[in-house]
Amino acid sequence: MSVATQDTAVKTSLLTKIFIYGILILFALFYMMPLFVMLANSLKPLSEITGGNMMALPKSWTFEPWQQAWSSAQIGVEPTGLKPYFINSILMVVPAVAISTVLGALNGYVLTKWSFRGDKILFGLLLFSCFIPFQIVLIPMATVLGKLGLAGSIPGLILVHVVYGIGFSTLYYRNYYAVFPTELVRAAMIDGAGFFRIFWRIMLPVSGPITVVCVIWQFTNIWNDFLFGASFGGTSQPMTVALNNLVQSSTGVKEYNVHFAGAILAALPTLLVYIVAGRYFVRGLMAGSVKG
Repeated sequence: MSVATQDTAVKTSLLTKIFIYGILILFALFYMMPLFVMLANSLKPLSEITGGNMMALPKSWTFEPWQQAWSSAQIGVEPTGLKPYFINSILMVVPAVAISTVLGALNGYVLTKWSFRGDKILFGLLLFSCFIPFQIVLIPMATVLGKLGLAGSIPGLILVHVVYGIGFSTLYYRNYYAVFPTELVRAAMIDGAGFFRIFWRIMLPVSGPITVVCVIWQFTNIWNDFLFGASFGGTSQPMTVALNNLVQSSTGVKEYNVHFAGAILAALPTLLVYIVAGRYFVRGLMAGSVKG
């Protein structure tokens, strides 16, 4: 009697493979359908959309809706398009992601390798902050921003997202560093390395996977945020608020092709981040989940 080897034990029949891939393709098509509808209709003249059959490919291809959504659509008082709001989002997201990631790495490093009295309580409080709804912090955050003179500004939005994101970034790095050998840190201390030298030369070089996870998570949450941007943005509103204003401020005939183009422009940065670094996301999450 032949014994199944490791190679043959995992093989599946052709019919099973066809069934599995068929289901996967079906779900992929289902989830890609909204993107197809938005992309196809953003390249159509408005007359084709109002004429029906939004599922069809454009008969007359045009990039005018994209140009209008980017630079000339009426969003506020002036027909500026989404361009200035896109720049506001970039100016907000990049520093907020960088600062919250660095602070989370430092917190995780301290909470795992430099234990002190009350460190478990501190970590519990930081973890509790991950479950606080956005709406609860609106009034306290507005008070703080007002006293600091940061209300209605990009630095104010950066502060809001850094404060709200520290709990998540600390959780990621703390769990990741918890399985890192403490003996290496002690050996470095014996050799005379200090707090920041150990962090810079030992901890950070091995933090690539969890850093990718933290950056993707923070970038997606901050870029897609609407509530904080609408509440604290003032004259420095981010992309999501501008997209809502683009749709709501339209008068007369709804320019659906411009709206679709604007929606894709708003989603494009997060889509690119997942395309470039998405394969490292699950790998980074699993990196600190087991010990050994």
